[in-house]
Amino acid sequence: MEFGNTYSSTDARVAALADQSERSAFIQRTYAHLGGAVIAFVVLEAILLSLFPAEQLLPMIGGMLGGWGWLLFLGCFMVVSSIARYWASSSASQGLQYAGLGLYVVAEAVIFLPLMAFATRVDPSIPMNAGIITGIVFAGLTAICFITGTDFSGLGKFLWLGGLLALGAIVASMIMGFSLGIWFAAAMVLLAAGYILYDTSNVMRHYSTNQHVAASLALFASLALMLWYVIQILISLQDD
Repeated sequence: MEFGNTYSSTDARVAALADQSERSAFIQRTYAHLGGAVIAFVVLEAILLSLFPAEQLLPMIGGMLGGWGWLLFLGCFMVVSSIARYWASSSASQGLQYAGLGLYVVAEAVIFLPLMAFATRVDPSIPMNAGIITGIVFAGLTAICFITGTDFSGLGKFLWLGGLLALGAIVASMIMGFSLGIWFAAAMVLLAAGYILYDTSNVMRHYSTNQHVAASLALFASLALMLWYVIQILISLQDD
């Protein structure tokens, strides 16, 4: 789960100024790495769920992450994700870039584990259905960017503000012990959709052509954010 996406400039030409072949190769590398990150996440999540069955995991997590525990866990995730983004944006070493992407995928798999375990306990089909819904929405938003050519990079400041407000609401709910509900989850899906438009537009225009790892991480982060709240919506609908 993530609330902001950044990119850094390098000496390479930005995608919008590169020639067609170079730009196409950069976009292909970006989405190939995104696909690899998604596959790695799914495999790692499946391994974790097989190692830690929901019947054993949920009571343990309830004891460890009750009250301030989950807030501390979320804070650790945000620190790790910031490190991963910094590494992925590094121009010093391609190995460090891949380490950043790998670290981020692992961090997402770990933070998703409690939610996935609970979702499979409610209905084993929820993770698969959420993945399909998220994938369809992601593909549709990506198509909008590429077909219309609209520049959504101007959404950045609004997304940053929306993410900050959302984070404040999440922290407040943890401290005060109230539920944010299905409407908050729906609003977060819309926020994630905005991030996907923003990130895709940046891939098309503002990332340098050698920043495919950082670009794929940004897209993966927005995809994971949407998946997180689609799962929560499906859980809420099942409970109703």
